[in-house]
Amino acid sequence: MYLCSKIQDIQKDMENKKCLTVKEWANDDKPREKMLLYGKKGLSNTELIAILLRSGLPGKTAVDVAKEILSTADNKLTTLSQLDYSHLAHIKGLGTAKVTTLMAALELGWRMQGEISDSNELILNDSTSIFNYMAPLMVDLDHEEFWVVYMSIRNKVITRQRIAVGGQTETPVDIRIIFRKALENKAVHIALLHNHPSGGLHPSSIDCKLTKQLVEAGNLLQIKVTEHIIIALGATGKADYYSFHDNGLL
Repeated sequence: MYLCSKIQDIQKDMENKKCLTVKEWANDDKPREKMLLYGKKGLSNTELIAILLRSGLPGKTAVDVAKEILSTADNKLTTLSQLDYSHLAHIKGLGTAKVTTLMAALELGWRMQGEISDSNELILNDSTSIFNYMAPLMVDLDHEEFWVVYMSIRNKVITRQRIAVGGQTETPVDIRIIFRKALENKAVHIALLHNHPSGGLHPSSIDCKLTKQLVEAGNLLQIKVTEHIIIALGATGKADYYSFHDNGLL
């Protein structure tokens, strides 16, 4: 009987909370106050988004609206970051200010991941380190891009360059541009990368043919193609990659 009574009390409390505005909640339940009490790590994704929104709308708190926003993206922040303005603006309770605030916060998250160390000793020795270095720039694009990382003989990063921008299925790549920039930057090693907006990770016949051409051209110039990586969002919404080197294609 005691357990049933406690469950009923909890259910009643939850129902009462739905009728309250966020300002009327206990401090432990208010997103901003909760952050100050427990730190940013103590908040859920929903609560963090609610802080960005600042307010809800009649009958819905900012937390309720935040839940709806996440539900439209399958509760995945990577998927949410791919939604454009028009998609988000259709969610009830989101005006221009809230949509742009949310989009700006998501973009800052990607840019933070993409920042590199101020050290001049950034060395990319394997596919994972190359992927981690480049994924923030490429994983949430809705079109294909082809990038090259130019490195020294010790695989120390010299620079990275976007070589070409394409459509949703392919990107035209000029081999001459890739190696001209390699010579200009005195690069000895280069890593190739492109993304698949469709989500598929396996290379196409065109991808394989281009890689072979670039390897052959690099051999003539004594510039080694050390890697070719395909980046995409996997079925779970998590960034993933395919490595030509790790799969024995280089």
